[in-house]
Amino acid sequence: MKRKMFNKVMAASLAATMTLSLAGCGGNAATTDASADTTAKEETANDTVAEADTSAGEAVTTEAETVVEEEVGPVALTDADGNVYDLGGMEIIIRDWWSSGEEAEPTDAYEEARAEYREWVQDTYNFTIKQIAISDWGSTPEDFLNYATTGGEENYVFILRQGAEFVSAMNSGLMYDLATIDCIDFTESKWKSGVHELCSKGGSIYGCSPAIPEPRGGMYFNKRLLEEAGINPDDIYKWQESGEWTWAKFEELCEQITADTDNDGVTDRWAMVTDDSCMKNEAVWSNGGEYIGLEDGKYVNKLESDETLEALNWALDMMAKYKYMPEGAEWDYWKTSFVNGDGAFLAGEAYLAANELKDMEDDFGFVCFPKGPKATDYTNCYVDNIYAIPACYDAEKAWKIAFALDVYTDYVPGYEDYNDRLSGYYNTFRDMESVDYTIARMCENGFTTYHDMIPGLSYGEQFLWGCNIDNPPAQAAEAIRNEWASYLEEANK
Repeated sequence: MKRKMFNKVMAASLAATMTLSLAGCGGNAATTDASADTTAKEETANDTVAEADTSAGEAVTTEAETVVEEEVGPVALTDADGNVYDLGGMEIIIRDWWSSGEEAEPTDAYEEARAEYREWVQDTYNFTIKQIAISDWGSTPEDFLNYATTGGEENYVFILRQGAEFVSAMNSGLMYDLATIDCIDFTESKWKSGVHELCSKGGSIYGCSPAIPEPRGGMYFNKRLLEEAGINPDDIYKWQESGEWTWAKFEELCEQITADTDNDGVTDRWAMVTDDSCMKNEAVWSNGGEYIGLEDGKYVNKLESDETLEALNWALDMMAKYKYMPEGAEWDYWKTSFVNGDGAFLAGEAYLAANELKDMEDDFGFVCFPKGPKATDYTNCYVDNIYAIPACYDAEKAWKIAFALDVYTDYVPGYEDYNDRLSGYYNTFRDMESVDYTIARMCENGFTTYHDMIPGLSYGEQFLWGCNIDNPPAQAAEAIRNEWASYLEEANK
């Protein structure tokens, strides 16, 4: 539809002038290295040569086609009458809570190509667009509610966070149904985050995300502690690539690491420090489980599925055996404890590398959370922001805004397979493997889950935080079964 904007093509080029000096004296031709040169140049010129007159004493010149680089521009999209779409000079704002509204100067070839493409898009279809923070993180849901209710002359795309506020607005008819807009094709791979599926009701779609999915939870490891326990840290990346990085392999390492190294009867080398909630969540995702699913267009309780209960029981058992946690420590002790080298592993999200772990003295690596017995591959639970258009716009205005968003966020020509998320992670992680083998995988392998989208349901407070050895998963799930059923019934209306 609109790809391959600046692909280079090779047209006629490479001029070669070949001179053969042949002299005949008494029937003997004087030969030089010209014949060898001629052969090479003939091959370079794609074997295209003019026939040479080899008469004695004649110098013959022949030319081959010359290769020149020529830029081929994209084919602009046109309407049914063959006219290029014209948005009439619309000024469109993508509203978020973090952007300055100013385009940064390109720092590499990709960013230069992206800037060129975006300029072409806006010039071709006669619109301008920029992304700017108008609300802050806390006020965004209310600001959207107010605008979608009262309307306005502006041309907005709102970026919203996942959560019950979004579902309430969606159920209240405040978001435009993107399924009715024919310029967006959700089968295209740029929508692979699945946010549009998360925001679907029946045949309607109320939100989407054209951004590459954000890498989330994985497993950090302290390279020094692994080496002290006789484990080569690089092997974990190899096991991940071969599919051998499993719960069983992880437990094998934890057992090897956890030890009383000075034989005083007290464990002094621990396998893990944990954010307990993150450990439980990642175990669930890694075993193909979830808390709330979507089946036949209806939200369903998945707490008591085999995959989820197995994962929660395994996570609790692992923490009981291998977790370091000093007496009286707060729940977030891991923020300093992992940095201090108190445990070899930490289940945590990718952003920690640039924040809590940035000043860590020991080197660390990062892999996907090991996969459970019910899983076929490593996965990433996508929790991405949502792009939405207010329903207060009429059909023509909504179509134009959606068209502009679609073409503006399209793949940069020549970089269709380029992951523009990766560059920033190279500066925050300590090794290339963390990015090339793990972050890149997380951007491709993932799924959406629905527990944040149910009004009234707070899975942490109502279930996860109180799920422990004394209140095991099956018991905790049974205790809230009826409460969650009421939330789901309301959400499914």
